[in-house]
Amino acid sequence: MGVEQAPTAKGKQAAKGLKQAAAKDERKTEAETGHPLKKGAARFEERSKSSDGKSAGAKQKG
Repeated sequence: MGVEQAPTAKGKQAAKGLKQAAAKDERKTEAETGHPLKKGAARFEERSKSSDGKSAGAKQKG
């Protein structure tokens, strides 16, 4: 849920805190790996790879 979509002030504050925490964690991960995290579809593909190195799409194809 986006910050603007939260129905209450407490919800907006929680959403804002979550967004800030996620951004902080992303910056930390980027610093540890030495390169920026991929965004959008490329990020989904990167995250969906299992330990055998195959993506979800490759496994479905055969």
